[in-house]
Amino acid sequence: MTTVGILGGGQLARMLALSGAPLGLRLLVMDTVADACAGQFAPLLVGDYRDEVALAEFASRVDVATFDFENVPAESAEWLSARVPVFPNPRALAVAQDRLAEKTLFRELDIPVPEFAAVADRVGLDRALQAVGVPCILKTRRLGYDGKGQFRIRSHADADAAWAALGAQAGAVGLIVEAFVPFERELSVVAVRGRDGEFRTWPLTENWHVDGVLSASLAPAKVDAALAQTATTYARRLAERLDYVGVFALELFCRNGELLANELAPRVHNSGHWTIEGAETSQFQNHLRAVLGLPLGATAMRGRACMLNWIGAMPDAAAILGEPGGHWHDYGKEPRDGRKVGHATLRADDPQVLADILERVGRALGREAQCAPPVAALRDSGA
Repeated sequence: MTTVGILGGGQLARMLALSGAPLGLRLLVMDTVADACAGQFAPLLVGDYRDEVALAEFASRVDVATFDFENVPAESAEWLSARVPVFPNPRALAVAQDRLAEKTLFRELDIPVPEFAAVADRVGLDRALQAVGVPCILKTRRLGYDGKGQFRIRSHADADAAWAALGAQAGAVGLIVEAFVPFERELSVVAVRGRDGEFRTWPLTENWHVDGVLSASLAPAKVDAALAQTATTYARRLAERLDYVGVFALELFCRNGELLANELAPRVHNSGHWTIEGAETSQFQNHLRAVLGLPLGATAMRGRACMLNWIGAMPDAAAILGEPGGHWHDYGKEPRDGRKVGHATLRADDPQVLADILERVGRALGREAQCAPPVAALRDSGA
């Protein structure tokens, strides 16, 4: 029986483990904490990702390795790759871990991206503001996610406050200034590439964030065929340049009918959770198929799907489970402010039916504000 190792034991690893069961796989998860939620469904090895003794034990027990979040040290993935196949490859992980390297790659591949500039010191911040313009966002080059490690600069007068907030990290993880994009929509393309180069994407997804954290995703996004094809083309360019194997997401801004790349997520992605019930093959199973060299599954949709993220604490499951096409996912985590603790996916064949369901769920849970954006998009999509 094949054993797949996963570095990182969060909810993504948990859902990978659940998706591996129909394939007859064994899973081994390595995480730095003993209560990692994936450990409820797969054996858990506790150790530091930089500990070569722990990594050696991990490598000795698996046939292939992957990871469930992009802050696994790229050096650890490189060390592992000399002992066991690792997918995606360490280079792809390293690029996605550094916003400057990532944005530079986008430009090399003719993928439009907001203006950006590296920042090494306080004087460099002033130069970057002059080059990029304001408003803009000062970010750490590494380790930031879900809105962390960011400071929005509305005018040059905010430079001192921005440096006070993030300047201490300039030497350790580096800083970058990115132009603020007055986008109309946030979209993502979730894609998968196999070991043999086979490439597929799921339908383009529209996303809404609150305080930098994903709140809701709707698929398929209402876009014209040309825009959807452009997103697919950009994703394919990335996958082929990086010799990528597995699932990844390319997050995009849509402004005046143009797509601008925001970031690359080298893993299964929050905006693709709807694929579990809403697609012929989920992102989780296709990721496992890809890293094992198996044929990829179809990515066609089953009707329409909307994913709602639960942050901090789980709401009442009855409001979801009482709906046709309602699917509940509890990650088994202790409630905590700002923590992703679960999600729900609602599915229907007709957009207006799905909009009705979301309105009922919003009222029942007191989450009308969370459900309103996808409802409006569905109403606008027509029958």
